Amino acid sequence: MGKTVEFFFDVGSPASYLAWTQLPTLCAAADAELVYKPMLLGGVYQATGNASPGAIPAKGRYTVRDYERHARKYSVPYVNNPHFPIITLFLMRALTGVQLREPERLQDLLAAVFKAMWIDALDLNQPALTAKTLADAGFSPEAVQALAADPEVKAVLKATTDEAVARGVFGAPTSFVGDEMFFGQDRMDMIREELAR
Repeated sequence: MGKTVEFFFDVGSPASYLAWTQLPTLCAAADAELVYKPMLLGGVYQATGNASPGAIPAKGRYTVRDYERHARKYSVPYVNNPHFPIITLFLMRALTGVQLREPERLQDLLAAVFKAMWIDALDLNQPALTAKTLADAGFSPEAVQALAADPEVKAVLKATTDEAVARGVFGAPTSFVGDEMFFGQDRMDMIREELAR
């Protein structure tokens, strides 16, 4: 195994979804390890003074169009979620918990949540829809709820979010190859070039 790509992400970020569709294949081709770092984007925004592109209407409209372009470029499905923004605290705790306790199931949960959010465009602000998404993916909603409430899981998510901020992260997704930081879904070629150095 060669270099490592650390992937700081939040499932409430469509750009995180788009990057997730590309990074596993990119890393495999470069014989690089992909390390998933679930963080809370709201916490990053609060710590850095940043905000969602959607907070500025003109920028929000452009960004949605740009996501659509990247989905076409990457040949992946993407639907702008009309319920955006989704409060992702529970989801990011759930992902952190699964990564801690059942790491072999992390991709199953990620795939289910990203599909619900950015392909099916579901309103995951509704607990019933979130529970159905979990159940349909083979997870017990009650077990995931307990995992998300675990103090250790909460502490790990906070620590990863704090780590992201300390390393200069201001949004999602942000990937690191060593000390080199790459922000956004549109830096795949640069990540590939850095891995080839």
